[in-house]
Amino acid sequence: MCFVLGEYRITGRGAAEIAADVERAVGSGELRPGQPLPPMRELAVQLGVNPNTVAAAYRILRERGVIETAGRRGSRVRPKPATTAREQLRVEVPPGGRDLSTGNPDPALLPRLAPALAVAAEQGDRRPVRYGDDPVDADLARVARAELDADGVPAGPLTVTSGSLDAIERVLTAHLKPGDTVAVEDPGWGSLLDLVPALGLHTAPVGVDDDGPRPDELRRALESGARALIVTGRAQNPTGASVTATRARALRAVLRDHPGTLLIEDDHGHGIVDLPLHPLAGVTRHWAFVRSAAKAYGPDLRLAVLTGDAVTVDRVRGRLSLGPGWVSLLLQRAVAHLWARGAVDRAAVARSYRDRRAGLVDALAERGVDAHGRSGMNVWVPVPDETGAVARLIQAGWAVAPGARFRLASRQGIRITVSPLTAEDITPLADAVAEAVRPSPARTYG
Repeated sequence: MCFVLGEYRITGRGAAEIAADVERAVGSGELRPGQPLPPMRELAVQLGVNPNTVAAAYRILRERGVIETAGRRGSRVRPKPATTAREQLRVEVPPGGRDLSTGNPDPALLPRLAPALAVAAEQGDRRPVRYGDDPVDADLARVARAELDADGVPAGPLTVTSGSLDAIERVLTAHLKPGDTVAVEDPGWGSLLDLVPALGLHTAPVGVDDDGPRPDELRRALESGARALIVTGRAQNPTGASVTATRARALRAVLRDHPGTLLIEDDHGHGIVDLPLHPLAGVTRHWAFVRSAAKAYGPDLRLAVLTGDAVTVDRVRGRLSLGPGWVSLLLQRAVAHLWARGAVDRAAVARSYRDRRAGLVDALAERGVDAHGRSGMNVWVPVPDETGAVARLIQAGWAVAPGARFRLASRQGIRITVSPLTAEDITPLADAVAEAVRPSPARTYG
């Protein structure tokens, strides 16, 4: 049976079939964000199924972040459904244009992987990995723990995941259930803002300034029932915010009043930032600290070190053992080799990104344009009309990321990745941005 919704026909007999059909249609664009869905009883009659079946299908879709229900107003596709990832909000780079939208590191600042992989492979030949071996390489654990200790991260067991987003997902599912609320930075990492509703969780936006999440907004979110908080300590994507010592004290004070909060800290900027880390961990019962290798050593090294309280890490290890089992020891040994041998000149890398960020922020300030970028590889520019600003920059030959990828309730903006920039690019780019963010001339009609 089927139900015609606009140009789309909802089909299915069981709850899982109906939910899968709607989710596929949302992902393909056949059902649009904000589009209302039929009342449950009406859809049940048309499909020839029990209303409880449709109710179960809608519940599945709500838990997966595809639809939302507003009482008597019924159900509709979420304005930003989890099925339609924010990464699909891409811009087409014009021929001969420059792509500043990706968030990728500068390839010239990444280390050569061949020597490290060769060393790791030789170690594997001498001591092949077997089922039941320790899932964490001893050398990686040793060098990671030493640096975590130096940065003031509390002691805790270690494990390894396939990147920071994998770690965050596993920690969230280890403690939360569908319907729980997670406090997230706004603006924040687009992939994370997709992940939370995809897990059936709700997001509570917490505003961000140059010093990190705002304590008053965090308190409001936790007092409203948020059970978890995800914080980026440095190189926050997209704003470049970095948590200062003063801000960290204020955030810890809020968390002390809510010790049951699950705290997750994402230090993806490790190795590319010269600002000190001010961790928040230690004031809540359950916490996790994630340190990724992607930005310093390369995005294809899908590896992050995760530490936390014993219960959290044990739960993550347990779920890993029931799925992939472990992250490749070959990759772990390669990263350990790079890390221990200082393959990345961290001071030079941080200085390179800082010079490009500061150059662009200063040039924009000279043109009367507010911009932010204390750390990392991105600059955030608040704008009155991000769609218009992105379009005008494309016409000028510059592709930047629209702020819609990163926002929940915060004001509009654009993200500019500075990794591809040279010193000669700063002036023409600043001129183009200044022109693009100005309001369009008012039209008059005689």
